[in-house]
Amino acid sequence: MNTALDVVQLSRLQFGLTAMYHFLFVPLTLGLSVMLAIMESVYVMTGKEVWRQATKFWGVLFGINFAMGVATGITMEFQFGMNWAYYSHYVGDVFGAPLAIEGLMAFFLEATFIGLFFFGWDRMSKVGHLCVTCLVALGSNLSALWILVANGWMQNPVGAHFNPDTMRMEVTDFMAILFNPVAQAKFVHTVSAGYVTGAVFVASVSAIYLLQGKHIEMARRSMTVAVSFGLASALSVVVLGDESGYTAGENQKMKIAAIEAMWDTEPAPAAFTIFGLPNQETRQTEYALRMPWVLGLIATRSIDKEVPGIKELVARAQQRIHNGLIAYNALEKLRTDRTDASARAQLDQYAPALGYALLLKQIRPDIANATEDEIAQAAWTTVPSVSPLFWSFRAMVGLGFFFIFLFGLAFYLVSTSRLLKARALLWVMVFILPLPWIAAELGWYVAEVGRQPWVIEGVLPTFLAVSSLSANNVLVTLVGFIAFYSALLVVDVYLMVKAIRHGPGEIEPDVSAPPFAVASAAE
Repeated sequence: MNTALDVVQLSRLQFGLTAMYHFLFVPLTLGLSVMLAIMESVYVMTGKEVWRQATKFWGVLFGINFAMGVATGITMEFQFGMNWAYYSHYVGDVFGAPLAIEGLMAFFLEATFIGLFFFGWDRMSKVGHLCVTCLVALGSNLSALWILVANGWMQNPVGAHFNPDTMRMEVTDFMAILFNPVAQAKFVHTVSAGYVTGAVFVASVSAIYLLQGKHIEMARRSMTVAVSFGLASALSVVVLGDESGYTAGENQKMKIAAIEAMWDTEPAPAAFTIFGLPNQETRQTEYALRMPWVLGLIATRSIDKEVPGIKELVARAQQRIHNGLIAYNALEKLRTDRTDASARAQLDQYAPALGYALLLKQIRPDIANATEDEIAQAAWTTVPSVSPLFWSFRAMVGLGFFFIFLFGLAFYLVSTSRLLKARALLWVMVFILPLPWIAAELGWYVAEVGRQPWVIEGVLPTFLAVSSLSANNVLVTLVGFIAFYSALLVVDVYLMVKAIRHGPGEIEPDVSAPPFAVASAAE
């Protein structure tokens, strides 16, 4: 492995770890912000003090998590300049716009209204404070929207073109970037996953209180909101995940083929592989157990369209490399003579394939002289790591259906006033607390690793996007980030546990009866 490749791998590892650390806080922020708005709405409508108590208690936990999310998120934006300098130069005009808007949303909208949320309880009317809470939830979700617009453009680069005069990607249609179908599908799917995380968190903590016989009135109301909101969110995750599968089937066919470990093209209607053992060396999936029609319905919304396999997509990539070489040669002519009209016309025609030619730079610097074997080798680099994607996707989907079942059962028990007696289910609620984070991290892994070797799909290979740094410099900062972020995570967990142990201020009278003899009818 050469030094350049070491820098690429270390830079990817650094950004991936910091992103995953950051994403430990984002889903809970999204989920809790909306649940705070729901609970305070009930307080305003009913006037019952227990709902005010619940809103303030969960608001404290939201505030701790939000602060940690901001602390871990700021460094990610600086990494674009530090570790990914050529990426920032090449696509900064496109990628920077949604990030700038997100910064305004996060720091001017969220930060302002979060302050009013905490310090405005006795200084504002009930309706005024409720509006503040709703704006906090809106700001959190809008912040996620702009991040996912930027990320969606990396997955499906629409509304921009390569300018040979500046040697950069430039915006041609900002509305196309904003309404990018990949970005919109990712947004609703990711936000729904955050809602599930918030619902599981509230349900788990409420279950602890109910099992201990503490804060029962607040806990059972919080549990009612959590299981109702969680059921709707879990159903949304599956439905909107199907939409994400369809947009990926339209725009990222290699990702779908890798997730399915589908080496050969599936005739219509394509089957979904439930189980199998992918082997990237033999390019086969052994012991495959398939469910007919399902993949065709997800990826093509039809039963008469085939789904291309990895081998066919590699052949297409090989042809695109040939076309990209034509564009590359035309670009070289333009750099010598800006007035060469035929070269500019040729570049305009083959520019969409230019990124594929750049894949050859990992094999040889003078890519114009690449052999057919080298072109074939470069085409196979468009295949991501199949086995990790295959199993990560199935684990994520399995957890999604598990949440639907669990919240469905809990919703039934809450509706029939039996939840307080269902000790086994309450213990399950306690122990599933880490699962939504695991599902969310798996989802990001599938989304990001599934598009490799591209940092911008079909436009810029990852290995070309890094800064000119030494491997040792990246390694030192990687270790530093891991240590710092781990410390923040420990602090976050400590503060969360301390707040949960302290609990909300008591407003209901002490209950002498055992916790599961307490009446469970919701007010």
